[in-house]
Amino acid sequence: MSEAPVAPDAKRTLSARGLSKIYHSGEVIVRALDNVDFDLFRGEIVVLLGPSGSGKSTLLNIVGGLDAPSKGQVFFKDQELTRFNDRALTAYRRDHVGFVFQFYNLIPSLTAAENVALVTEIAPDPVAPADALALVGLADRIHHFPAQLSGGEQQRVAIARAIAKRPEILLCDEPTGALDSKTGVIVLEALETINREFGTATALITHNADIAKMADRIVTLGDGRVTSVQENENRLPAAQIEW
Repeated sequence: MSEAPVAPDAKRTLSARGLSKIYHSGEVIVRALDNVDFDLFRGEIVVLLGPSGSGKSTLLNIVGGLDAPSKGQVFFKDQELTRFNDRALTAYRRDHVGFVFQFYNLIPSLTAAENVALVTEIAPDPVAPADALALVGLADRIHHFPAQLSGGEQQRVAIARAIAKRPEILLCDEPTGALDSKTGVIVLEALETINREFGTATALITHNADIAKMADRIVTLGDGRVTSVQENENRLPAAQIEW
């Protein structure tokens, strides 16, 4: 029998309860997640910390509708995602979730604006590609191809593409992992701008503990479990972060 939904909260965009993910490799059992609870609230930035293999990416993949848990429930507002069929999960990802990964996944033969338009053409209430690119500081690069852009600029195109659908949830997996610190801070400033402009609930995976200084909350994972959740009372602007 399904457990009762999480108590309603106007600011809670997403909640997960008792998530476990088990992989079988022959006789070996790997617990990628082990009874994890997780919440994401409108307008906040949550940074997920932990070593490789701690379960960070698995958690983001499940709450983003890219994977299913072995056990547990995920709620988007008052809807239980873990009851959704494939078609409903596709609609959830398309209409409500933006993804940003370490590698930019831009199409080389399309300009920045055309890469963003891949999302806006199917979104119900999109931001115009030029406006999305302006939000991340690339108003003067909209007609450039990926090969004509730096790594940081390409990542900002990827962010513009992710937010052009006006997602309520933005999930970022090591968005600065392939960048130097100066360029990484520019990318973090772009994420901060989106969070402020749209009130998007943002979860960001990183190995870099310094990035946690810009978070409202820091969730640390280890061996598939949440080991700590900390409120950050002294959140720094991304521009002031150094590593």
